[in-house]
Amino acid sequence: MPGILCLAVISTAMVSLGIATGFERSYGVLRRLGTTPLGTRRLVMAKVSAIFIIEIAQLALLIFVGQLLGWNPERVNLLQVLAFLFVGTSCFSGIGLTLAGRLRAEVNLAAQNGLYLALLLLGGVLVSNDELPNSLGNIAKVLPSSLLSNLLRASFNDNTVAPADVAFLSGWAVAACTCAVFSFRWSD
Repeated sequence: MPGILCLAVISTAMVSLGIATGFERSYGVLRRLGTTPLGTRRLVMAKVSAIFIIEIAQLALLIFVGQLLGWNPERVNLLQVLAFLFVGTSCFSGIGLTLAGRLRAEVNLAAQNGLYLALLLLGGVLVSNDELPNSLGNIAKVLPSSLLSNLLRASFNDNTVAPADVAFLSGWAVAACTCAVFSFRWSD
């Protein structure tokens, strides 16, 4: 379940948001917003907040379906799950908005999907980092998808969270959102 939740975060926050924003930018929708007092920082915060609300609903639905199928976590720290979900959402939304704010819509579409596949395969979501070759596994351990999936697994299972994972994922989130704010263009 934690891996599926991580996959949902990446899919919604990075891919869905990034592609939709890229096409909004391409069609000139965001150019009109750029003339309002909204500003780039508020746009990024609003999009991250909206995606976080969607992901809370996804979390509830995934837990409900998981329990119908027999999944029963031992000790869940729900506040911790929500906190990591927010940090992960911020991170992947920032990455998606950075790409959407700089690339043409068609190139953005390909970049979002390519990055999605790379994070899916190398980021500890589907394949454990321990199963990757050493050099690749060491790199994969600091990818945001790997960090988020590790933190969610810990939150759903034994509640022993590695502080380094929290710090690295938080760093990714701050860097990605900052990059999105400063590199975002309202139109092509």
